[in-house]
Amino acid sequence: MNNGKMRYFEKEDILHINISDEPEAGTVEIMPNITAELNEAGELIGIEIVQASSFIRDVIIESAQAKILNLAS
Repeated sequence: MNNGKMRYFEKEDILHINISDEPEAGTVEIMPNITAELNEAGELIGIEIVQASSFIRDVIIESAQAKILNLAS
């Protein structure tokens, strides 16, 4: 992923992670608001996250809570 690029579209709250400059041949919804972009061979070339600020906030909170619980045990 050395050539990866990230772009955030603030107005739409979309985070796009581009792993490759290859043309997109298809997409797969991984979970609500997260789409994997695939090349002709079915390999991952990008990820799009809609409502990105909420998603990232929730992931950080969940990770922090899990870490705190592990430290408390």
